[in-house]
Amino acid sequence: MIYFDRPFKVGDWIRSPDRNIEGSVEKIGIRMTVVRTFDLRPLYIPNSVFSNVVVENPSRMLNRRIYETIGLRYQDADKLGAVIDGVYAMLEAHSDIETRQTLIVNFNSFGPHSLDFFIYTFTKTVNWQRYHQVKQDVLLKVIKIIHQHGADIAFPTRTLHMDQSMIEQGAAAMRPSPEA
Repeated sequence: MIYFDRPFKVGDWIRSPDRNIEGSVEKIGIRMTVVRTFDLRPLYIPNSVFSNVVVENPSRMLNRRIYETIGLRYQDADKLGAVIDGVYAMLEAHSDIETRQTLIVNFNSFGPHSLDFFIYTFTKTVNWQRYHQVKQDVLLKVIKIIHQHGADIAFPTRTLHMDQSMIEQGAAAMRPSPEA
């Protein structure tokens, strides 16, 4: 199957979620294939295994996806639309984003601590290191856009509502007694 279908070649990064196989193909033999894992362990895999498992070949990707959810504070609800528009415009103009692929920036949900919007887009590069540089640049620009609109990124918070009688009881408990 490997010789006829050519699902991968020496040097390709492959993975199989079925069998916990992931790494770079070092050698394809008649009976087995050698895959070097990312922690540099060699895996010796009988070729017959590849006829019974799903094999992904990320080396043949055309793009890498950026998919992030970002939460704004509830107090910034009136700024959410402008932030989303600003992020979308930034992505459309970004030289490392593949604008011919799907590009989405939309309000997604009312989270427990934030108003969540998501970014779904693709980079032009498939190189792992370059992808992370592009993703970092995009995320740093998102922070800048959020701040330019006077908004901020949310973090987990809790609001405690107490009725007046509970507040009075707590205050009374904290007062020193007259005997003191």
